[in-house]
Amino acid sequence: MHAFLALEDGSVFQGIGHGAKGECYGEVVFNTAITGYQEIFTDPSYAGQIVILTNPEIGNYGTNPEDNEATRPYIEGLVVREFSAVASNWRSRDNAEQFLARYRIPVIAGLDTRLLVRHLRSRGVMRGVISTLEADPEKLVAKARSIPSMAGLDLATSVSTKQRYVWSEAPRPLAPGPGGEWPAAPEPRYHVVAYDYGIKHNILRRLVACGCRVTVVPSLTSAEDALALKPDGIFLSNGPGDPEPLRAQIAEVRKLLGRTPIFGICLGHQILGLALGGRTYKLKFGHRGANHPVKNLVTGRVEITSHNHGFAVDPDSLNLNELEPTHKNLNDQTLEGFRHRSQPVFCVQYHPEAAPGPHDSLYLFDDFVKLMEQFKN
Repeated sequence: MHAFLALEDGSVFQGIGHGAKGECYGEVVFNTAITGYQEIFTDPSYAGQIVILTNPEIGNYGTNPEDNEATRPYIEGLVVREFSAVASNWRSRDNAEQFLARYRIPVIAGLDTRLLVRHLRSRGVMRGVISTLEADPEKLVAKARSIPSMAGLDLATSVSTKQRYVWSEAPRPLAPGPGGEWPAAPEPRYHVVAYDYGIKHNILRRLVACGCRVTVVPSLTSAEDALALKPDGIFLSNGPGDPEPLRAQIAEVRKLLGRTPIFGICLGHQILGLALGGRTYKLKFGHRGANHPVKNLVTGRVEITSHNHGFAVDPDSLNLNELEPTHKNLNDQTLEGFRHRSQPVFCVQYHPEAAPGPHDSLYLFDDFVKLMEQFKN
């Protein structure tokens, strides 16, 4: 099956179609992670995006329900060098092509992904379309140019849960114990209300592992309703799209400041920056991968971190009398974290829950617990 990838700058690439037949549309981005493709497929932060994976072979270890970061994939389409038809892993329940086809997500393979990434790095991410239905380059480019820009687009509201729910599942090891038992979650000592802007399952698992009972609420939940649940802390999740259109969410977070400890990651970090009077801006090609070096400015330690974002907080827009930068990206010096000097508020831009990615930053969940303990006392 022939497939085509067309970009808004007029570039058109021909490859081999996998997954679902049809067309998909979105901002074309790239992720440099070597493993973790299923977590990337199912991360709601990728809503509205076609993802290029730079690892040359994708799909070789299949998929399984335990590695999903949401109830379904959120990528619009997938671009790879080689798409494996063989799933060679004892945990695999399905191969990657069947998994994506079930959710009607097109895949184009057989492309030089290194060339594509260099193209996007030099020109910036751009809108694109994958099609197995249309072969006319002019029509495909016209479709790509008709897609709404990611800048100014509110996607977090659309991916958020519509109903409040309680999460109680903790992280699991790869295999049960000798008697077939799974370790029990620790007894909850704290109640966390987590705002869902596109939250990932492993974030919730990590909060449970730290002794938290987690209530997940829709992104437009009012501050009054969140505080009525009597939380020990508020968590602001990752999510897709531009943070600046989320005016209602930003206003509610502003009301929460100083009322209870707050921990934000990714989009939650950007929302906190805006709630505290800062500005955000769109990056040329974003940060997406599992190997980004970030310096902890408090400890001097360099952490290798997992990223997935296309916007950043402008450090020059923050009031440094109130806020202290805590983390800096060593690739491009962008702001990766800050904390409030007098209120129990801190956040990071990267994904510290290690799904996919290294475990360097799991300490941040413990820091959140310590902050809640201090606030209670």
